[in-house]
Amino acid sequence: MSWTVYILECADSSLYTGITRDLERRLDEHSKGKGAKYTKHRGPFRVVFTEGRDTRGQALKREATIKSMKREAKLRLIGTR
Repeated sequence: MSWTVYILECADSSLYTGITRDLERRLDEHSKGKGAKYTKHRGPFRVVFTEGRDTRGQALKREATIKSMKREAKLRLIGTR
């Protein structure tokens, strides 16, 4: 089963990056406040970026790379700048 690296834009315009095997389920968890601690009070969310990876290790590496980017670089990645 493949993994998805995703970026959410939160209601406060912040960006959250995560990985999952089931994006629909994970978004449901985020919207119910059961996802990540960061997103608990920042909904509603909008998926602004997804990218597939074959293994969990690859997904974790890509997630770490994206999380280390400055906001401007993330905005370029998702195509808003």
